[in-house]
Amino acid sequence: MGEYNIHINEAGILQFIINRREKRNAISYEVMEGLEKVLDECTHNKGVKLLVITGSGNKAFCSGGDLSKFHSLKTESESYEMLSKMGELLKQLAFLPIPTIAFINGTAIGGGCEIATACDFRVAKRSAKMGFVQGNLAITTGWGGGTLLFERVAPSRALSLLMTARIMNIESLYEWGYIDEIVEDSASIFDSPLFHSLSLKVPGVLKAYKKQLLNKWDRPKIEENIEMEIRQCSKLWACEEHHQAVDRFLNK
Repeated sequence: MGEYNIHINEAGILQFIINRREKRNAISYEVMEGLEKVLDECTHNKGVKLLVITGSGNKAFCSGGDLSKFHSLKTESESYEMLSKMGELLKQLAFLPIPTIAFINGTAIGGGCEIATACDFRVAKRSAKMGFVQGNLAITTGWGGGTLLFERVAPSRALSLLMTARIMNIESLYEWGYIDEIVEDSASIFDSPLFHSLSLKVPGVLKAYKKQLLNKWDRPKIEENIEMEIRQCSKLWACEEHHQAVDRFLNK
C-alpha cells in the first residue's frame, strides 16, 4: 500500500506500519492520510480491540516529519497547516476509546517520539534510542507531543527531555516511566508480554479502563494546550534559525 501498511487479524488487532525505510520511516502527507484512515477505523469498527503503531524494518520506528518534503514550508501559515493536520491526528490517537501501543522497533526521533507519546503504551526493542530533538532544529514539538509528554511522565523529566533535545537509550527511558516494556531486538510485538496480556482481554474491559483514563484528563484543556503548542512551533518554524538548521541537517 505504498508508504504505509494496515493489517487487522481475527482477534481485532489492527497494525499500522509506516513503510518508508529509505527515509527512516519519516512522516509524509501520504502517511498522514493512512493514519487518518486507521483512526477512523478504530473509532467506527467495533471489531477493533487494539491498535499497534510501528515502523517497517528494524532500524527506525519513525524519524519525525520528512524534512526533505516539509522544508519547502517557509512561513508561519504554511507550517501551521501541516503541523495542525498532524496535531489533529495525534489528538484523535490520544483520545481513542481503545488501547494503543507504539512498538518502537528502532530509533525514534522528533515527531516519532510525539507519535509514541500519543499512544497509551510504549514497547521498545532494547537497542532502540529515542530523542525529542526538535530543539536542535530551532523549533519545538509541533504535533502535540510536548503537551502529551507532560501527561505521561514527571514534569521535570518531560522538561529535561524537551529542553536538552538529547537522544536517550531505552533502559533510561524505562527507568523514567516513559517506556512500559523492553523486548529483545529479535522480538516482534507478538512476543511482548504486555501486548499478549492485553490481546486476551475482552474489548469491554479494555474500553472501560481506557474510559477511566480519558475521564481523568481535562480534554478541553489538553486540546487548548496542543493548539498553543502547534502555534508556537509554527512561529519558530518561520524563523531563519530553523531554516538554517534544516539546511545544515540536509546537507550533512
